Amino acid sequence: MIVEEIMNTEVAALKPDDTIESAILLMRDKKIKHIPITNDQSEVVGIVSDRDVKDGTPSIFDDEASQEELKKPLRLIMKTDVITGHPLDFVEEVAALFYEHHISCLPVVSDNKLIGIITETDLLHTLIQLTGANQPGSQIEVKVPHRAGILYDVAGIIRRHNSNILSVLVYPDKKDEAYKILVFRVRTMNPMNVIEDLKKEGYDVLWPNMPGMST
Repeated sequence: MIVEEIMNTEVAALKPDDTIESAILLMRDKKIKHIPITNDQSEVVGIVSDRDVKDGTPSIFDDEASQEELKKPLRLIMKTDVITGHPLDFVEEVAALFYEHHISCLPVVSDNKLIGIITETDLLHTLIQLTGANQPGSQIEVKVPHRAGILYDVAGIIRRHNSNILSVLVYPDKKDEAYKILVFRVRTMNPMNVIEDLKKEGYDVLWPNMPGMST
């Protein structure tokens, strides 16, 4: 999946000389926490978050100082070292950027112009869709040898039960690099027959593995 498929294209942006007050009002009106700051050519030159606004304004109990600060331009509080993405970037690469740089939003640019934005909420929603976590079904975790064709073999056992696989995630086994963990989201509320067949074939089912189940 690429960024273009999940980004918000209706981006609320402001200019460097717009006031802090205008940013506060825009955030309240649009219910957003980040505002890209662009120049007259729609190029991203900064970004302002609700935290920047909070840190850049005095206490609400100091009315006179507050009014003066609210009239100051955003260029005084905006962050200028903005990390941006491209609409053809892969979503998983963008997720890595969020994690590595501790950011919570990413302006999307094409030909140096702002065309969209992605937030943590967008990434979380995408993860839910990709894993099928919002659909009724069961999760099966299987520990398997790290070898070619193993995913096909395990999926074949699930397929024999006419269980539709909603998603598959692959994790390294932290205890043994010779193994990996396959996490299947299967559209069935009773995966017990699938699990029994997996165990008969010699696979180590990590979940579900409740007391009373055969090993």
